[in-house]
Amino acid sequence: MTRNIEQTNSLRIALKADATASAAMGLLLLVAGGWLAEPLGVGKGLLVEAGIVLVVFAAFVLWTGLRAVPSRGAVRAIVVVNGLWVVASVATAFAAWLPLTTLGTLFVLAQAAAVLVLALWQVIASGRAVLSPGT
Repeated sequence: MTRNIEQTNSLRIALKADATASAAMGLLLLVAGGWLAEPLGVGKGLLVEAGIVLVVFAAFVLWTGLRAVPSRGAVRAIVVVNGLWVVASVATAFAAWLPLTTLGTLFVLAQAAAVLVLALWQVIASGRAVLSPGT
């Protein structure tokens, strides 16, 4: 029983880390989107919109991570969204959809790597954790 609690706590910590990182990035983009736009080669509007999405996502991830027993469906949704974010970020960095500067490309790839690490942590931890079947 203690092992199940420890494994569930590991998942909850991974979710809280994801929520913290997502909220921090979202707030950075909301507050400094205008300042970051030119050095990154991304329009201010897109950065602010991404910031809003990240803050909302962070709230959902935190809500999931604060539950005593996280929902299997919610954890799956978080992992899927993180995976899609990584794929979209890598595609954006290499497909030239945006006029990213070198700094912008590095920024996009660095945050994609961080999200990938968080997603993998969540996958590993959720495979070992006791999860509720509901959402």
